Amino acid sequence: MASVEAMAADERLRRLEAVTDAALGHLDAADLLDELLGRVRDLLEVDTVAVLLLDVRAQQLVATAAKGLEEEVRRGFRLAVGRGFAGRVAASRQPVALHDIRPGDVVNPLLLEAGVRSLLGVPMLAGGELVGVLHVGSRTLREFTDDDVQLLQLVADRAAAAGEIRAHRLDQTAALALQRSLLPATLPVLPGLDLAARFVPGHEFGVGGDWFDVFTLPSGWVGVVVGDVSGHGLQAAVVMGRIRSALRAYALICDDPAEALSMLDRKVRHFEAASLATVLYAMIAPDRGRVLLSLAGHFPPVIAEPGRPAALAEAPVDPPVGIDPARFRRRSTTLPWPADAVLAGFTDGLIERRDRIIDVGIAALIAAVRAGVRAEQVCTDVMTAIDVENPVDDVALLVVRRDAVTRSV
Repeated sequence: MASVEAMAADERLRRLEAVTDAALGHLDAADLLDELLGRVRDLLEVDTVAVLLLDVRAQQLVATAAKGLEEEVRRGFRLAVGRGFAGRVAASRQPVALHDIRPGDVVNPLLLEAGVRSLLGVPMLAGGELVGVLHVGSRTLREFTDDDVQLLQLVADRAAAAGEIRAHRLDQTAALALQRSLLPATLPVLPGLDLAARFVPGHEFGVGGDWFDVFTLPSGWVGVVVGDVSGHGLQAAVVMGRIRSALRAYALICDDPAEALSMLDRKVRHFEAASLATVLYAMIAPDRGRVLLSLAGHFPPVIAEPGRPAALAEAPVDPPVGIDPARFRRRSTTLPWPADAVLAGFTDGLIERRDRIIDVGIAALIAAVRAGVRAEQVCTDVMTAIDVENPVDDVALLVVRRDAVTRSV
């Protein structure tokens, strides 16, 4: 007669198989991993669950989904096959269990920071090919049983069998890598200006076409751009890269932001059919005393001047880039910009949430922007005041402050 423990294990396997079958049958790729990881954490009574998918070209495991280790995914953690715990599982294509991990057993510092003491990992295989690694962790010492291994392997097999997951997630990873490569790794150090920025990729729809840019022009003016291409995923990121480069080129031959955006209209309509983008393009004068601003369907930036409350800049908002320019004329607005004034450009992912009207997000943003405060601190204040832990869309924020004493340009 089977023991009570064996019967319980069999029942647990049957329950999990039914759940995963239903998930594969009714959930789309974007929701499937999240559902599976939640079920695994409950059934195995563990603290962390993570999936790392294989980037075949790089031969690296990419953190793709997690419960209890979400920061790993946000940072886009990568690990070479053969390195660390997950890399060992991938290289051997066999389950690996560690009862009491040591610093040398893992490469990812987040595991140690999370207080994980025991780990169990299994390979994700489809058609004999490695798809990735699924692992769980416990903050208390634990001896994982054969039943635990079987249960986890069952989930890994179900997840790996859904080929669309791999395609969807790796496409998302490629888009994020492209997007990040086009964002400035560091902002330029410019006389009379103090710059800082933040970028948080969206976690519901995946990476999209948000970007920011700062560049100097031969005339001594400084170009400041914040933009958002419609859509999500790799295609939006590719279009964003082409639009960003085109706008830089037009900025070299245009002394007026509106003129540069009008040229961008023609480019987008001809080469990026069916694409639209909102763009904030500002030009800061060599003496830093004024800003020329043109808005293509984009939110006005927040302007904070000493002695005055912060507010959205008073500037007209013209149609997004990609609209027939023969139907309207783009406009530029000249704004005075005194010493210690702050300009904060942003994309809609910062202020929009499904559970609140947009006015709430705008009000929180305006309240967080203050004149006379270092740009880096303004960014910190904004990100603290507005919930950006799990944005539904990309979040881009670019802050520029005019120094109180403008150095020679």
